[in-house]
Amino acid sequence: MGTIFDLCYNAGMIIRDRSDDDMPWMRALLRQRWGGTVVIAHAETIDAAQLPALVAGDREGLATYRVQGHEAELVTLDAVAPGQRVGTHLIDALVERLRAQGVHRLWVTTTNDNLPALAFYQKRGFHLRHLRPGAVDETRHVKPSIPRVAANGIPIRDEIELCCDL
Repeated sequence: MGTIFDLCYNAGMIIRDRSDDDMPWMRALLRQRWGGTVVIAHAETIDAAQLPALVAGDREGLATYRVQGHEAELVTLDAVAPGQRVGTHLIDALVERLRAQGVHRLWVTTTNDNLPALAFYQKRGFHLRHLRPGAVDETRHVKPSIPRVAANGIPIRDEIELCCDL
């Protein structure tokens, strides 16, 4: 840890590796946004608090990820105040880092109801890769706190995987 990415295109926004001092904030953010530090995606349980992470600005956003060979998975992405381009800057910094590590593809999983995420990722060069019908219904057996219907009225049932070639 300790590497700092100064993103010139973001008027002073700094993206850095998480530090030990960030852990209480990171855990609280993951609990607030994800119902805990554990995320279940593609039938796998992942503790996002144990993953490498990038922090935007003065804890304005967080991206957790993991590298597996020449691919990387974006596990969580959160902007404390959406609409400020924090998520975009986190993605850009992560892509820069992954390219330097020789990673060729970045992928992320979301759910069928999450229309803002589907738009966000596609606008940033991600394309649809896999649809897992009924995956969220299966996940509820492990994590029953997942709602059946989203705030937008769409039933939450399926996982959608998007990827971006780096």
